[in-house]
Amino acid sequence: MLETLKNLILDYVDVDPDLIEPDASLRADLGATSFDLMNIAVAVEETYGLTVPNEALTDVHTVGDVMRLIEAAA
Repeated sequence: MLETLKNLILDYVDVDPDLIEPDASLRADLGATSFDLMNIAVAVEETYGLTVPNEALTDVHTVGDVMRLIEAAA
């Protein structure tokens, strides 16, 4: 799952792929903007065939948070 998520993130954020680890902050460590985060959320929904409620996104701060969100929705 991490490799797929890395590729999704790299579509929207220009960062060294080695920095994309579960404990990496999407904003502080990877430099994602609010717009990037929304695009990543849509890409996650399309890739994994799930719906992410907007209120769930307020608790997403790290790559690991995205992974847990995917696991919980699956």
